[in-house]
Amino acid sequence: MKTRTISFDNEGILIIDDRIANFFVILLGSLLIALLAQVSIPVPFSPIPITGQTIGVVLVGGLLGAKRGALSILCYIFEGAMGMPVFAQMKSGMHVLIGPTAGYLWGFVIAAFLIGFLTERGFTKKPLGSFVSCFAATTIILITGMLYLAIFKGLNDALIMGFYPFLVGDVVKSSICAILLSSFKRF
Repeated sequence: MKTRTISFDNEGILIIDDRIANFFVILLGSLLIALLAQVSIPVPFSPIPITGQTIGVVLVGGLLGAKRGALSILCYIFEGAMGMPVFAQMKSGMHVLIGPTAGYLWGFVIAAFLIGFLTERGFTKKPLGSFVSCFAATTIILITGMLYLAIFKGLNDALIMGFYPFLVGDVVKSSICAILLSSFKRF
């Protein structure tokens, strides 16, 4: 019988030597994001709610690494596309993946890959590096989402509705993620 090895590398990335176990870790990452997506506060002047998704994306990417983190996001997007109510406010369906907020969802893939890549390179070991890495990932989400929103609303309105109001929240979310990731590295 084959022995499964689960451990962490020097950067704190979860290492699993079994394909089935990796599949379940990727699936669990997507479910964490789905749960955090339901922590959602509507913003009256914007189609984009404040959600916990960003925290989930950064944590999944930071803990699973670039490839598995991005795969976890793609799994999450696939779940939503197939009709599972995993997106913010229990939404699902292909229309969400092409509607005004779709750029944020697609930005999750880039952000998870980026934070995973930075973690694999040791940038999240110390609190300041961890914060800068997390903030870079969350800012990628905002930029991608805002640029896609601009197709529907124009650049000026997209900045007002989908970028500026979320910067402070992203600093807070990045701080939370940085503390969790750097603490996890010490643990």
